Amino acid sequence: MLLPLITVVALAQDSAQAYDGRARALAVRIPRADTTITVDGVLDEAVWSRAARLTGFSQYQPVDSRPAEEPTEVLVWYGPTAIYFGIRAREVHGEVVRATRADRDNIGADDNVQILLDTYHDHRRAFLFGVNPYGVQQDGIRSEGFAQAGGAFQGGGGFGGAINILDGNVDLNPDFVFESRGRLVPGGYEVEVRIPFKSLRYQGGNEQTWGINVLRRVQHSGYQDSWAPVVRASASFLIQSGTLEGLHDLRRGLVLELTPFATGRATGAPGASGYDYADSAQFGLNVHWGLSQNLGLDGTWNPDFSQVEADVGQVTLNERFALFFPEKRPFFLEGLELFAVPNQLIYTRRIVSPDVGVKLAGKVGATNAALLLAADDTSQSATSSHPWFAVTRLRRDLGRNSTVGLVGTLREDGADYSRIAGADIRVIHSRLYFVEFQAVRSWTRAAGAGAQGTLYQATWDRTGRGWGFNYGLTAISPDFRAAAGFVNRTGIVQTHAFNRLTWYGRRGGLLETATSFFQIFRIYDYASFGSRGALEGSEGIQPSATLRGGWNVAGGFGRSFFRFQPTAYAADSVVAPLAGGGSDTVAFTVPGKLSNLFNASGRITTPVFRQFSGTVSAGTAAGVIFQEAVESRETRAGAQLDWRPMRQARVSVQYTRLVIERASDGSRFSTEDIPRLKFEYQASRAIFVRFVGQYTARRRAALLDGQGRQIFASGAVVDATASNDFRTDWLFSYRPGPGTLIYLGYGASLSEPDAFAFGRDLARTSDGFFAKVSYLFRL
Repeated sequence: MLLPLITVVALAQDSAQAYDGRARALAVRIPRADTTITVDGVLDEAVWSRAARLTGFSQYQPVDSRPAEEPTEVLVWYGPTAIYFGIRAREVHGEVVRATRADRDNIGADDNVQILLDTYHDHRRAFLFGVNPYGVQQDGIRSEGFAQAGGAFQGGGGFGGAINILDGNVDLNPDFVFESRGRLVPGGYEVEVRIPFKSLRYQGGNEQTWGINVLRRVQHSGYQDSWAPVVRASASFLIQSGTLEGLHDLRRGLVLELTPFATGRATGAPGASGYDYADSAQFGLNVHWGLSQNLGLDGTWNPDFSQVEADVGQVTLNERFALFFPEKRPFFLEGLELFAVPNQLIYTRRIVSPDVGVKLAGKVGATNAALLLAADDTSQSATSSHPWFAVTRLRRDLGRNSTVGLVGTLREDGADYSRIAGADIRVIHSRLYFVEFQAVRSWTRAAGAGAQGTLYQATWDRTGRGWGFNYGLTAISPDFRAAAGFVNRTGIVQTHAFNRLTWYGRRGGLLETATSFFQIFRIYDYASFGSRGALEGSEGIQPSATLRGGWNVAGGFGRSFFRFQPTAYAADSVVAPLAGGGSDTVAFTVPGKLSNLFNASGRITTPVFRQFSGTVSAGTAAGVIFQEAVESRETRAGAQLDWRPMRQARVSVQYTRLVIERASDGSRFSTEDIPRLKFEYQASRAIFVRFVGQYTARRRAALLDGQGRQIFASGAVVDATASNDFRTDWLFSYRPGPGTLIYLGYGASLSEPDAFAFGRDLARTSDGFFAKVSYLFRL
């Protein structure tokens, strides 16, 4: 009892103005001081005693509107060129603070604090600056509404709050220049943060009002606290933030960043005379110019878009459509949130290997504007020319939180092109609801033939505390094409009705929250919508519970059906015996519909313990083998263990397994096993070493129809396939700050005939050495 009393007294000693979040003292006038400090994690400068104090935090996860169990105080003041935050986070339950020496943005398993600055005060997006107890940095953009062009997390209250509005659309890929240092102290930790105005975009005018909120994650309990008393019963998170008022005479100065870089590669592969290497070197330049405090221009010449870590493996053998991977490349990340549009009509990874690019992004008055131009490499062309991309996104604020937007994209490849133009509107009403409408048209020309298509969407969502829903319809015509977007299925009308019910346990009880999602999902053929039944669909329930201490259990049970389309198998045939002897090739026939395909799944997630955390999941389902047009039995299992044996080291182990059998006779159709190991060591704040090893073992039987006859696809036998691929990646990184870095890496792809043998037959199929040096000149 003594430590909590001492903590409360200490936090109340300062004579500066206190702003209590629970008392809704959310309009903060922070003092200005024409001074500078050393950012060292020690709040001992005299200016901190005059800073505004943000106190009175509330819990919002797993249960909102309760006083926070751990005291938090945030001090804030600003000078001519930067804004400063001092964080005092106390732990009054005697628990060990979760803190590691980690790489940038990799603090999700640590205790941490996030500062959200809505510098346009428009409740649409906020700069995110996060720190763990040692001051390790996390940064990005938190936005509301649509998924970003690079594939940021989709939240924003969608699916009736199925994804908590407090998660929002968070993209941690952008890196901003700011300073932070932290230290552990008796009973908690303290962190000092300096954010230069050069690193921000903000509204025009001499006097500023910014939105602000501060979030704290306490890992030993699994709780998340908020300074502003944010509640779940709202369609908007950022609109519930507080404000920083009276900011004036901010000196941003010239914002000009030049980042020259050089890369070198040696790529190896088996050749006629043995194993050969091909060397290459490349020089390039990225430029960022802050035209004004609210508008930025970016350019790149001969850009390097090398990835230092491969995308996480996904199961693919029974997938019908392209899989989505998020954007990670630096040039595209600046202002990426301004390209957000419903239905992922802008997807920057479609620009595969550009030679040059230019981008203009920012906000003018109430209008967000973003323009991207890029010339892709000729290797991405069907006409041996440079494909040109042009992407435009305009979005204007309506009222406090609603928006109306326009989008236009094109990809020109010689005489071929893909163009789209569309409009969308998102209106928040009655605090809990939003409606969203979108209409888009596409024009396509390929190999001399032209086509036009349309896309329409309507959504209605309620994000209530105990009850939420999301109802929607999306119609995409067969000829709709978006070469600069990610629309992987056309010719359909998709409808859904999702409902959510949430119960809240008493304070201190075993059950924190219990939630059930009820869903109905249907897909219809576009041409026959309204006159024929659905092609496929499902309905189900997905219960989950958050338990005291951060445990989470979840499950699911559902039913689905699938109707085959004969046109999709028109090129397939089988060899059938004739009544009088012999055989003949006949058309491949498919069943009309598979019904009552039941599925069940479960998942357990542990709290973030001091040294480890983990997740285990499993599921079984009756499904469809699409290549054979037959019913299947699927078993899926997955696990992930994150181990932190010391403050500098992290080990992550993942495993995914999918087994598909034919329902008719139980024979094995396919097996996929994907284990993945990642080891990270943070030698110092700037020096980082990582190893990633991923094994992908895939087996698929020869294709057979429902009667066991071999299938011929376009006249060719589809034999069994097998692959056992092992990928390793090593990286040494020296990165003292964003833009300035040295990367030294090695990656190798290996293959073997027998899965997981790791014997003498494991052979390299390719490998490569990689080096990159870049330096950020900030003028």
